[in-house]
Amino acid sequence: GVMERLGLGPEVLLHENPRLIYARLTGFGQTGKYAKSAGHDINYLALSGVLSKLGRKNENPYAPVNLLADFAGGGVMCALGIVTALFERARSGRGQVVDASMVEGVAYLSSFLWKSQKVGLWNQPRGENLLDSGAPFYEVYKTSDGKFMAVGAIEPKFYNQLIKGLGLNLDELPAQMSLFDWPEMKKKFASIFAQKTQAEWCSIFDSTDACVTPVLSFDNAASHQHNKERSSFIKNDQGEISPRPAPVLSRTPAVPSCKRDPFVGEHTEEILLEYGFTKQEIAKLYSDKAIELNNLKANL
Repeated sequence: GVMERLGLGPEVLLHENPRLIYARLTGFGQTGKYAKSAGHDINYLALSGVLSKLGRKNENPYAPVNLLADFAGGGVMCALGIVTALFERARSGRGQVVDASMVEGVAYLSSFLWKSQKVGLWNQPRGENLLDSGAPFYEVYKTSDGKFMAVGAIEPKFYNQLIKGLGLNLDELPAQMSLFDWPEMKKKFASIFAQKTQAEWCSIFDSTDACVTPVLSFDNAASHQHNKERSSFIKNDQGEISPRPAPVLSRTPAVPSCKRDPFVGEHTEEILLEYGFTKQEIAKLYSDKAIELNNLKANL
């Protein structure tokens, strides 16, 4: 309701410009019992049902920072809604309102979980399924130097290479999909991974299709050979590292800025002047605490 109180709701603006795409990104959506309630990623994740699936056996559900509901279910899905509305406008010539709810966005992203329950992928309690740390071949293991290796050897041909790399004999082990034996197999794999360093395991698995990769820190991710070859990470003029824009387009790839991130309010005056505000009006906005100005100039 904030935009309506400012006289800038979609009804007003779409009346002025019927081609406008008006995106509304909220946690709970524009309608419903929680529509006006405060919340954060963890709350939206909880209401979507997804949080109940995240976590290990016999532990509380956990939210993986704020990537799922905020950025994926919210930002990315809202951006997709805008692109979809723009595509539709090219045919109809009319704009519309995009109601992007983080609850619904992350729920929709989890459609795979909902639709795969009947095929046996998610019919066990949390932490006991194929992809949620239940399987020994889809897990993270600690190495002798306190680092970690990620294992995702689901298909039999990949699993066979995992077993070979671990120095085990496939014929002497339980069947890969024997759920009853998974807990003991996890213990066995963990004890083996704990005998070598991360670098040693990389030397064993890097040239294979065992789906075993090192768990890299931010610093190590940027310096890893594969990521360096693809220029997956970039440095700004302050030497700060961040991911390169993705996905990469063949003909019109994004050209990332190598300038440092701006300070809050650094360009406020510059932008407002460009939009026709006078210095006196900008000074009034600042004194009313409506805007922030960094390095406030004396002539204001």
